[in-house]
This record gives sequence, C-alpha cells and structure tokens, in this order.
Amino acid sequence: MAARHSHDDAPDTQQTFERLARTSSGPEHDLLSTELVEAWLPMAHRIAGRFRNKGENQEDLRQVAAVGLVKAVDRYEPERGPFEPYAVPTITGELRRHFRDHSWDLHVPRRVQDLRNKVRCARRDLMDRPGHRVEPDIEEIAAGAGLTLDDVRTGMEALESYSALSLDAEVGASDDGFSLSDTLGENEPGYDLAIDREAAKNGLRHLAERERTILYLRFFEDMTQSHIAERMGISQMHVSRLISRSCAQIRDYADDPAADRQAA
Repeated sequence: MAARHSHDDAPDTQQTFERLARTSSGPEHDLLSTELVEAWLPMAHRIAGRFRNKGENQEDLRQVAAVGLVKAVDRYEPERGPFEPYAVPTITGELRRHFRDHSWDLHVPRRVQDLRNKVRCARRDLMDRPGHRVEPDIEEIAAGAGLTLDDVRTGMEALESYSALSLDAEVGASDDGFSLSDTLGENEPGYDLAIDREAAKNGLRHLAERERTILYLRFFEDMTQSHIAERMGISQMHVSRLISRSCAQIRDYADDPAADRQAA
C-alpha cells in the first residue's frame, strides 16, 4: 500500500533514498541526490513562502530553503522514518538562521539577538495581560523573561538594531527640513592645527632668532625662499638649508620631549 503524505508536494521517494544510502560517493550518488532535491524542491519553496512577509526577497528565501533541503537529503537516513518530518525542521532552521544572521542592519552577536527576542516576547506578554496598559519597566521584563537587569538593557538596546534609519530621514516633526545627516559631527581641522602648534612650541624656543624669523616669514607670511633670502641678506640655498635643519630640530623636540630637559 502506498505511503500517505500530508502534502501534495511530498513525493514518494523512499526507494530512491534507500538506493542513495547503499551507494558510495561518486557520479551515481550525486545523480540520486540531485533527483531527490529536485523532487522535494516544491516543498522547500512552500516552506520559504511562510516567511514571505518578513521583508526578504522571495527568490532569495527559496534559495536558502533549497540549501536546507540539500543538507536534509545529505543527512537523512531511511531508517529514521519518512523524509518530510525530518526535512521540514532542517529547512525551517536554515531559513531562521538566514534571518538571524543576515537580516540585521547592524551586526549584532548571536547572544544579543537571543536577548532581544526574549525581551521582546516578555514585553509583549506583559502588555497583553488584562489591566496592564502601561509600558512594562525593566524589572517586570527581567522577572518575566528570567533575565538580569543588565541583560534586559542589552536586549532593549538590540531592539533598535534590527533596522537602521536612512541618513536622509527627517529629524523631529519640525518644518526646518533637518535630516539625520545634518546632526552628524565631522572632523574639525582646527584641532589638529592646534595640536601641531603646541607640539612645535618646544622646538621653536630652542632655535636662534634668525631661524625663527625665517620660519615665520615662510610659514606665516607665506614669503618665497628667494624673497626671504633677499630680506635676510643670504643666499636662497642657505635659506633652504636653514628651513630644513630648523624643521628637523623642531620635529626632534616634538618626538622626544625629554630633549627639552636634557638641553636645559
């Protein structure tokens, strides 16, 4: 008597599975595996359809379900009983892992994802209780989920990590037209300039008056080396050597603050 199946997309492939179990690795084994995957693919697609409203592309979900089906065919042993009850949890688990590992806009460790789910379920159960009309506090959630207060805080933070706002999203309800990107900070070049100036002060104090004057004319007055040479009464080559030597001395003092104490 033919075996009874719970769905129309569950073919009778028991004999093929038994042949597969008796076949060693090789072309025949691969051919039988492919035949079984193709026969059960409609069931995998049906299971993928259960997740169609979770924001993922349906074709991508079908591919993930197909991966789960391949794993189920490879691991199935005929003596375990019918294939369908074994394959369904395997395929479903593959789809759930896909959502857990790839559907978050921010990368969140698996432990934090699990905390998020526990916090979400406990919060929902508390809100569904008759007479509980206010947002539950973390103590209530911790008691309901069997978690510590720190774990609840971590899970609640993760609730905001599943999806991310676009930088073009408007901030607040005002008509000013501010977007989230307008609130982001940026590097202030003036900070680096202030740090460089402070670092150069020590070395500048140890330069001769002439070298300090040349550096001032070159880097603050933006004079060319030829104009500096004419003003100082020396050659342009000499000006170039003095600038290079002075800058090297300033860098040495900046890199080794102890040099100031040694010179003193």
